Amino acid sequence: MKKTRTGILDSSMIIESIKDSFIKLDPRFQAKNPVMFITYLGAILSTFFLIFNRYDAANFSFNLQITLWLWFTVLFANFACAIAESRGKAQANSLRQSQTENMARKLINNKEIAIPANQLRKDDLVVCEVQDIIPADGEVIEGVATVDESAITGESAPVIRESGGDRSAVTAGTRIVSDRLVIRVTSDPGDSFLDRMIGLIEGAERQKTPNEVALDILLGSLTLIFILTVISVKVFALYSSKILHEDLSSIITLPVLIALLVCLIPTTISALLSAIGIAGMDRLIQRNVIAKSGRAVEAAGDIDLLILDKTGTITLGNRMATEFIPATDVTERQLAEVAQLSSLADETPEGRSIVVLAKEKFSLRGEQFHPNEAKIIPFSAQTSMSGIDFLDEKQNIVRSIRKGAVGAVKKYIEEVNGIFPAGLDLAVESISKRGGTPLLVTDGKTVLGIVHLKDIIKGGIRERFDEMRNLGIKTLMVTGDNAMTASAIAAEAGVDDYLAQATPEIKLNCIREKQKEGHLIAMTGDGTNDAPALAQADVGVAMNTGTQASREAGNMVDLDSNPTKLIEIVEIGKQLLMTRGALTTFSIANDVAKYFAIIPALFGTLYLLPGETLGPLNVLNIMDLESPQSAVLSAIIFNALIIIALIPLALKGVHYRPQSAEKLLQHNLLVYGLGGLITPFIFIKIIDKTITFLGLIS
Repeated sequence: MKKTRTGILDSSMIIESIKDSFIKLDPRFQAKNPVMFITYLGAILSTFFLIFNRYDAANFSFNLQITLWLWFTVLFANFACAIAESRGKAQANSLRQSQTENMARKLINNKEIAIPANQLRKDDLVVCEVQDIIPADGEVIEGVATVDESAITGESAPVIRESGGDRSAVTAGTRIVSDRLVIRVTSDPGDSFLDRMIGLIEGAERQKTPNEVALDILLGSLTLIFILTVISVKVFALYSSKILHEDLSSIITLPVLIALLVCLIPTTISALLSAIGIAGMDRLIQRNVIAKSGRAVEAAGDIDLLILDKTGTITLGNRMATEFIPATDVTERQLAEVAQLSSLADETPEGRSIVVLAKEKFSLRGEQFHPNEAKIIPFSAQTSMSGIDFLDEKQNIVRSIRKGAVGAVKKYIEEVNGIFPAGLDLAVESISKRGGTPLLVTDGKTVLGIVHLKDIIKGGIRERFDEMRNLGIKTLMVTGDNAMTASAIAAEAGVDDYLAQATPEIKLNCIREKQKEGHLIAMTGDGTNDAPALAQADVGVAMNTGTQASREAGNMVDLDSNPTKLIEIVEIGKQLLMTRGALTTFSIANDVAKYFAIIPALFGTLYLLPGETLGPLNVLNIMDLESPQSAVLSAIIFNALIIIALIPLALKGVHYRPQSAEKLLQHNLLVYGLGGLITPFIFIKIIDKTITFLGLIS
């Protein structure tokens, strides 16, 4: 996916989000957020009050301003959600641009028939050759080819896709660079991987996470408490008016009570909660990771154990030739020449890597042989060997070259009465202990040496595992390899532990056992055999290079297929939780401050002594606000504007730094708690002076 980099508040996004803010005034949308729904109902009630009391000239202007700012509060909350969603829409639009109407070559009874790509159905077979756009999601069932996936991943380097392995999945909209593939379609129109990604990115179906639900309950409880508080304020005002014979009807009006309630309930965090969650998913998208739910992003912030599949995740996935080990009295160049001849027709990644290594080390180039001169022996699972037979004019074999597994070549040598050099056994054992795979190369009856195949560790992965340990996350590698190979790879990669000879069932049971012990687990993988474990893990990150089954099972898909990216996923998850915690602390502290700003000003004229204009409660009006009306209006203006002011922080997230929960709590209380207490006092006072100076309060 080509990354769409935009600023926090792009101008086009702002215009679109303003429109969406009014669309979101739909009661069905407002009802999804209980706190803001109360604010929404309050704005409606205040509007009706204003209409029915429009002839009250003395208070009309004040009530109108209160009503307008109540509506602004709702609109600003809608805007916070809309601006977060619009960033996702921008990413989705860039994906849509990669969707084009293509023709497909459908294979029917071994004949190719050209049809529009949108007519393809699941299980159809299609043929794709050089420069063809792959018309639908599918699995390669025949052939090996390089594929340009830059339209999806943003990575310019082509990747290899082949049948029968964990790199068989192809995605609609990608382009064949070389060779030919036969693909079985795995999705119907409208249900492709790209279509689902677009839907996920737009966030229309984003579900609330358990922590969000718990926070909603907390905010709802606080709202209920403040509803009772406001009711008690009205009761107290009526009682005081009756006992003291003081008329508070022009001060404690319905709009004032609604404004007081909106200022006291946690509207700030409620308005920003959705934006925080959507922004977390958006930050993943900008790193080419598609999260299928906000739940997965949040869980990533709490994981303490990472389980990784070895092949294709920790390693590159294909064994590569790394060295030639000649037998006694054989030169390395001689071994390389014969190994290359045995691999010229070997289309496996291992065979191609031998040709590449021979070319890099000795500048050896492939030769062309006439069918009458040589007979290619392709690799097969039955023989575990490949090679070439050279023929004379009568088509008799005059020279046989073979390359293959140790056991298979030893058996072949015995059959032709050859001799196996005793010294090579030690080299074979050494390679196996180091997690490599030895291939024997023979020329006739003579074993020339060994080609060392190695599953290459991905660059930089050891350093990233060290970073994970610093975050308190342990790593466990699972592999189907034997214990000796697994131990060598684990040591080289730097994982904390490993599980060898792991079947899909063993992987699944391992995750279940760890979860019973209380661990939150992230799993990365790319194979069909990883799918059950990916589905069971709290965070299942499937590699985009993997099979369709693994991509379906995971709740995240890494388009770059880089398992080391999991540390970024963890950091984004932790940043999401930190942002939510910080803004919740700030919001609640704000509410406390606004309570002490408004209440003393409202009742500052009660219990007047003879000759006094202010009562004893006015001593609590430490902000020295001009009047009860200016106090309420200043507070409701601040309450609305603070939502807008905090949108960039909600979208960007607080700065992430690895630290303990205790230090994080101390930091939040000091910065956001204390800041939340002080900020309202400063800005409500500034607003109070401003509206008084402008004559907005009569």
